Amino acid sequence: MKITPFAVEQWMNEFETKCRHNLAETCVASLTIAELLELSGESDAILGQLLPLRMTYGAIEGSDRLRSAIAELYAARSPADVLVTHGAIGANALVYQALIDAGDRMVSILPTYQQHYSIPESQGGVVARLHLRPENRYLPDLEELRRLVRPGTKLIAFSNPNNPTGSLMDRSFLEEIVRIADGVGAYVLSDEVYRGTTQQGDELTPSIVDLYPKGISIGSMSKAFSLAGLRLGWICGPKEVLRAAEVHRDYNTISVGMIDDFFSSVALEHWDRILQRSRRIVRGNLATLERWIAAEPSISYVRPAAGTVTLLNYAFDLPSRQFCRRLLEQTGVFFTPGDAFDLEGCVRIGYANSHDVLEEGLRETSRFLRTLESTPS
Repeated sequence: MKITPFAVEQWMNEFETKCRHNLAETCVASLTIAELLELSGESDAILGQLLPLRMTYGAIEGSDRLRSAIAELYAARSPADVLVTHGAIGANALVYQALIDAGDRMVSILPTYQQHYSIPESQGGVVARLHLRPENRYLPDLEELRRLVRPGTKLIAFSNPNNPTGSLMDRSFLEEIVRIADGVGAYVLSDEVYRGTTQQGDELTPSIVDLYPKGISIGSMSKAFSLAGLRLGWICGPKEVLRAAEVHRDYNTISVGMIDDFFSSVALEHWDRILQRSRRIVRGNLATLERWIAAEPSISYVRPAAGTVTLLNYAFDLPSRQFCRRLLEQTGVFFTPGDAFDLEGCVRIGYANSHDVLEEGLRETSRFLRTLESTPS
């Protein structure tokens, strides 16, 4: 099987450890184990459970404790509706392996994480692409979606909140997509790894699995929950999808790590406290980013409604990869080039790292922009 190289991951792998100011990071500032225990308010009890934990294989589908905690993130799901995976990256791959065969048609809403079109294409799937536009605030054109979702379409896929734009489809918007999908019997995969990081309100955005019987939610401990080091994700969705995914999962996962399962359970039993922290960080940092953009005449953006990332448009005749390489070489600031998402004239910034990293990175970026502004075109 041949597959297109994963542009974002290859870029991160090449440069992430070589920067001084990482503004490409997509996770909310990572928690330490000590911070997690403090947030739980149960440090002694948790350590008492951890120390005798035997390092054997864990429960194949994920422990009952963990799947019960995950199910609580949804309005009407049970542990039986959840399959634990090796990160959201494993969850997405399993869904496509389970559902998309050669010749199957699906619609992917772009820009998005490259898994949502390159994996099904590598399997012989026919992927119709709906491109988000800034004039629509990076929300899908529903009329265009209706034209693309033809009889026989097997799946509609998107990220919500969107990576890399930070746009957010609310309940009413998702219900329109459900009506479109239901009209042809298509599944809907919603990659919801940034769910809970809204700029307004404290309620979780409705999940696709609570709106549509054929909805599939992908979740993760990495982004909103600040625990990427646990490498744990999940699929929540129809039982026939989980059973089909399990067949493939047996070949590449067996079980997730006992430590990953344990600390994910602890975190999700206190998910509201973690998301309060995450919202505080993303809202405070976005305010800082917004002030910086207002003072930079060569930079513009569409304000994100949720998530940890957004696109910054720049007013220079310079390919995005060259822009990012020069920025990194001259300042140590690390962005993701727009061309990793098949876009130009923009970069993706991750603004949910520590506030000090963001502020210093933006100061260095301003100095870099001055050099571009003084260079004759």
